[in-house]
Amino acid sequence: MAGGSRGQAGGYAARMDLVAAKERLCEEVDKRANVLLAASHEIHAHPELGYEEHFAHELLTGILDDEGLEPERAAFGLPTAFAARAGSGGPTIAVLCEYDALPGIGHACGHNIIATAGLGAGLAAAQLATELGGRVLILGTPAEEGGGGKVRMMREGALDGVDAAMMVHPAGADLIGMNVIAVQQVWVEYSGQAAHAAAFPFKGKNALDAAVLGYMNIAALRQHIRPEERVHGIFTDAGDKPNIVPAHAAAQWYVRAATLKRLEPLKKRVFACLQAGATAAGCEMSYEWKDPAYADMRDNEPMIERYRANARRVGRDPLDPSGLTAVVGSTDMGNVSYAVPSIHPMIKVAPAHISIHTPEFARCASGEDGDRAVLDGAKILAMTIADLWAEPGLLDAASEAFATQAGE
Repeated sequence: MAGGSRGQAGGYAARMDLVAAKERLCEEVDKRANVLLAASHEIHAHPELGYEEHFAHELLTGILDDEGLEPERAAFGLPTAFAARAGSGGPTIAVLCEYDALPGIGHACGHNIIATAGLGAGLAAAQLATELGGRVLILGTPAEEGGGGKVRMMREGALDGVDAAMMVHPAGADLIGMNVIAVQQVWVEYSGQAAHAAAFPFKGKNALDAAVLGYMNIAALRQHIRPEERVHGIFTDAGDKPNIVPAHAAAQWYVRAATLKRLEPLKKRVFACLQAGATAAGCEMSYEWKDPAYADMRDNEPMIERYRANARRVGRDPLDPSGLTAVVGSTDMGNVSYAVPSIHPMIKVAPAHISIHTPEFARCASGEDGDRAVLDGAKILAMTIADLWAEPGLLDAASEAFATQAGE
């Protein structure tokens, strides 16, 4: 009994130390509030597409310079990626920043918030890394919107030696995760034969017909795929003039499934639909499955539980992403979750009826709720990093959960 009492007392003291550390982490975020919010607004005002995020790259690395963290610019072979490190021993926890925008509607996915919440968490954690016996890695990850920046960075060793990874994504609700499904893009081109559409239509082979028939085949396919599967596409070339039989047409398609494993058979069915359109129209079809495929997200339950507890410390109560509050999409953070224990929670910045990837959401991402999400998100992530560094057994539990998911 006496030994057990000493053990409980020691554990209580350790928990008190961690509670104090979390208070200090929140203070460190608050000290940088003006810098973080100004950076969020600047990135929002200067939207940049994937691999073109030069303004955001310079802004964020400049802040890291000011903090004395000596960031590596153009990291891992990507001109707009960066990395910064703090701490000299113990577990390495990566916090990821995204900052690319969408064409036409800017930061309608709120990546300005992801960037600055991640930056704030990393800067706060850096102040206590040595004291808590851990290391933090702040990664700037470009081109999430279809460019696969994280995957390219991983291939160059960005996650080597990393024990866990995390980020936070804006949404219309506080959620412990996002329903992230696997996706791969396929770009298709059809080649036919031009002809005068009135005088000699019989001499033509209509590439647009091939594309349209492929589209119709997929429309029929949709009735017979799993509820969580998605196939959607657009025409990017549909001919030049109505009185010329189109000799060329092109389309881009997204194919999504619950997991990478389930994605493969669906890709084969989609390809058959597209090829059948070309065959029916007497045209040739060329295609390219764009690398990389995005994986589904394997949220790490022990890490999620700590995130949720820390969110409650700042007045948020994340829900389970099911039912009407579910957010469905794809992200290269899913690929990260296949490599190391990871989480991708959602933080509320807009009313529930406003969905991401809309102009309305873009406005919310630079508003008062967006600002609060930057600071709250930074605090919650920083406290979760501290848990992974200092809570006995937590990182082991996260690793065990990760291994179990990998074996499924």
